Amino acid sequence: MTDNIARPFVKLAQNNRLANYRLLTAISTMEAAEFKKERTSFFPSLWQTLNHNLVVDWFYVDALEGGDLGADAWKDETPFADPLALRKAQSEVDERLIQFCKQLTTEKLDQIVQLNKTTEPVENVLLHLFQHQIHHRGQAHAMLAGSPVKPPQLDEFLFAIDKPYRTADLAAIGWTEADLV
Repeated sequence: MTDNIARPFVKLAQNNRLANYRLLTAISTMEAAEFKKERTSFFPSLWQTLNHNLVVDWFYVDALEGGDLGADAWKDETPFADPLALRKAQSEVDERLIQFCKQLTTEKLDQIVQLNKTTEPVENVLLHLFQHQIHHRGQAHAMLAGSPVKPPQLDEFLFAIDKPYRTADLAAIGWTEADLV
């Protein structure tokens, strides 16, 4: 049973997993040139934007887990040229984040995380990480609108009325409705 204090964080982590799955599944149908094509956004391509999300996740999730990856997370800022390989790597770090969130308690949310040159409470790191993901997924979603690939629905997750829209995606990542917190 997940601690009540952890529930919103687990839901955010599960939403993160599902939204990343939907976005990266849509992008996995692209030709490599279309994936790397220059577009208008903070990062100039889907390739750079989505690799950035992954690398930043590696950095923060590792720090939350007490690891020492640090700045080495950025050693290669675009480690995946293949959208399917990127989707697999993103799903792995997304699952780590969900498992981390399931273990949260009030005390753990207050624990201090060592980041490169600063420290922050776990709660702040998690909220920043979710905001970061949403921010850049939104940019990638907008970039898709200028491509041959239809942007997927990213915000149908929590409401009961959304259930029919998520059933197939949940099954594809190995979840059922019972797995949702």
